[in-house]
Order: sequence, then C-alpha cells, then structure tokens
Amino acid sequence: MKQKLTVFILAIFVLLLAACSSDSSTEESKNTESSEPKETETAEAKEITIKHLLGETAVKVNPENVVVFDFGVLETLDALGVDAVTALPKEGTVPSHLEKYTSDEYESVGSLKEPDFEKINELQPELIIISARQQDLYEDFQEIAPTIYLGVDTTKYMESFKENTEILGQIFDKEAEVKEELAKVDESIKALNEKASALEEKALVTLINEGNISAYGPASRFGIIHDVFGVKAVDENLEVSTHGQSISFEYIVEKDPEILFVVDRGAVVTTGQETSPAKEVLNNDLIKGTKAYKEDRIVYLDPNVWYLSGGGITSVKEMVKAIDESL
Repeated sequence: MKQKLTVFILAIFVLLLAACSSDSSTEESKNTESSEPKETETAEAKEITIKHLLGETAVKVNPENVVVFDFGVLETLDALGVDAVTALPKEGTVPSHLEKYTSDEYESVGSLKEPDFEKINELQPELIIISARQQDLYEDFQEIAPTIYLGVDTTKYMESFKENTEILGQIFDKEAEVKEELAKVDESIKALNEKASALEEKALVTLINEGNISAYGPASRFGIIHDVFGVKAVDENLEVSTHGQSISFEYIVEKDPEILFVVDRGAVVTTGQETSPAKEVLNNDLIKGTKAYKEDRIVYLDPNVWYLSGGGITSVKEMVKAIDESL
C-alpha cells in the first residue's frame, strides 16, 4: 500500500514539474513572438503601388539605387534632397542646373532616346523612372526593375506636374516637403497669372532648330505660358503636337505678336553639324518689322529649362520667373 502511495505521489510530482515547464516555455514563446513582428517590419521594405500612364507598379519606399531618365524628375529629387540617384542618361546634354550629376559619382546609362540596357541591368536598380522619350521601351525597362512613367501631360500641365511630384514625395517619404514646395509654386503662379491676364499684349511661342521655326499655342509643349500663366496667345488655333507647327517669317509678320518667346534648341542639343543661333535666324528685315522686335520684346527662354528639362520643381519655378520678368 505504501509503495503504491509513493508511486502515486511521484507521478503527481512529475506532472506538476511538466506543467511548470510547459507554462515557462509558453511564456517564453509568447515573449519571443511579440517581438518578432517588429523585427520583421523593420527588415522588410515597405512597398506602395504607383498608378501611372503605362500601368501599375509596386515600388519600394525609399529605394537607394534609382535610375532616372527624366531631367524634370531628377531636378525635383535634387530639390527635395533625395540622395538615391545612381545613374542617368549622360550621353548628350545634361541641363546646366543639374551639372553636378555629370560627375563620375553617377553612372551613365546611354542617352534619353537610346538607353544602355546592358549597363542598367548591371547596376540592378531598385527603381527606374522614365518619361515620354522612353515610353515605347517601358516593357524593356520593366524586365530589369520596377519602372514608373512620370511624363508631363501638357494638356493639363499643372495637374500632371503636381501628381508626379506627389508620387515622388510618397516614394521617398518627402510628402511634407512636397506640400510646401507646391504651395510656393501655386502662390507665384497666381501672382503671375493676375499680372498676365490684365495685359492686352499677345504672344507667340517658338522653337528654333537648325534654321527652322516651330510655333506652339495653348495645350502644347510650351502651352503653360498661355494655359497656366495667363499670357494671351496671338494664335489660338495652332497645331497641338510635340514638335509644334512649322511656320515662316511671313507668318510671324502676319500675326505680329507684341511678345515673341524663343527657345533655341540648337544651343543645348548637339546634332553633329553647325547650327545657326536663334538670334541670327531672326536677324532679318521681316522680323525687324514686327512689334516684338521694335519694342525689344523678343524673349530668349533658357533651353536647359524649357527644352531639356521641364516638369520639375526647379524648372517650373524658373519658368514662372522668366515669364514674369518678360512682362
């Protein structure tokens, strides 16, 4: 009887020890499990889905290896203090206000229209940003890394510009800075529009390339001057296209604008042949008879901003400044 009682007591003792051991293990397991999610959240990169003209792309927040094929985007990232760009198209002309990106610190990945896909693949970027000049190659970029399209829609310039800037703010955790910068832009544009809208003078916007002249009206590549800034157009019916409507000196004489805006493409784009500066092209008796010439209102816009770049925080500010000073 005593032996059975002893065995029974020992059995109970063993069960109690096992229970204590189990409780201790469970508590330890709970402590471990409660800390694991935090470590996982820290280790795993947060992703957001970006909707853009060419599709939807899952993008890592705060990527550190970014290839940029749009100078407007590049200048916005620079203005926001984002130090994540590792490569850009350096074959050709880089806008003068982005000269620091021509240093060896940044890789060259071809030109705006001819990307070096082999080099891009070698760099293994976390994100590629393209715009209109590369949109036909979107699928090729996507095969290498997540790619988003942030080109500016000239038919709704400011909406497009703001949307692109806000997307960059989301990706690089700069939403507060973006909000502040856009507020400054809005304020300056409001003041310019009030000034321009009050004037009766009408303007013609032109681009000169290798002696040829193209004109741009509302909703066009340089339509921001009319649509957003409020400068009246001398011709509301110009063809809306990327390359503008080809015009003659006689056309300028016929329309006789009070202000003639000129973008000299040849001043910033190397074509392999000599090009006549825009001032030389316009130095003729026909142009000298126009109101713009007589009133010294032929305004040469910086092609670094208006042709090579555009659509970024820096260039939009410079555009506002240039047109404001011209008025």
